[in-house]
Amino acid sequence: MKLIFAVCLMISYPLFSVPSFAESKITLPPYSQGYSEQRDPFEDAIAAIKLAKETDRNVLIEIGGTWCTWCHKMDAFLAKNPEVYHQLHTQFVLLKISVSDANENHAFMKSLPPVLGYPHMYVSTSTGKMILSKDTAELQENGEYSSKRWLTFIKNWQVSSSTILVNR
Repeated sequence: MKLIFAVCLMISYPLFSVPSFAESKITLPPYSQGYSEQRDPFEDAIAAIKLAKETDRNVLIEIGGTWCTWCHKMDAFLAKNPEVYHQLHTQFVLLKISVSDANENHAFMKSLPPVLGYPHMYVSTSTGKMILSKDTAELQENGEYSSKRWLTFIKNWQVSSSTILVNR
């Protein structure tokens, strides 16, 4: 009888266990998944702001492209650092805007402060108010992206913190 109970317990364990972080996936909208020269940045921004309002988050606008080496390094860093990835996507709605020779998205880009390099980030509230322009080099330490710097950035510019910083 004890053997049957033990076998039943082992079989049912996966049904009742909490999935580990690595197993839990965050579903991202298409505009958060990668750069696309074909996407309309205005439509994506409207959708991102709507989602930010619904989920009480700020919007992190990431400017770059498929040609951008540091954009790929940043994506690889986030993939290898699940805590940072999780915090980023639970505290912000990520909006990736592609700029390239084929599509500079000039009309959208002229509404933003100047880009200092790529990737470049902006933080917007869920009302569309721009509250930060950020050179991503500031998130690096010794030539690599830093978990500590990323987590500090996320903490400082998430909804609860950024409201205090902006209203000072």
